[in-house]
Amino acid sequence: MESTRQQKIARLIQKDISGIFQLHGKKLSHDALITVTKVYVTKDLSVCKIYLSIFTPKDKNALLDAIRGHTREIRHDLAEKVRNQLRVIPELQFFLDDSLDYIDHIDELLHDNP
Repeated sequence: MESTRQQKIARLIQKDISGIFQLHGKKLSHDALITVTKVYVTKDLSVCKIYLSIFTPKDKNALLDAIRGHTREIRHDLAEKVRNQLRVIPELQFFLDDSLDYIDHIDELLHDNP
């Protein structure tokens, strides 16, 4: 169970990471629509797991690898935004949120079988 502090920091990071993707969208996303769906912060606030929903690219995993390649730059931009709220900037880990694909698959299965 997440503490209130973890939830507040997760919301702060989610908002700021979303802003970073909007600001540097073309460099990071290669014209794909990226949404930060969920952010989890560990209890010691040292690791932040960021789940991204990616729309329109054919190879989502390649785009996720490209984003992971820019993790250092993203963390630096995040540090500039939250330097007055956080003492230590957590390590960022990006994951693909495939829950929408799973929902579409289930919906497709339900409509195929009457």
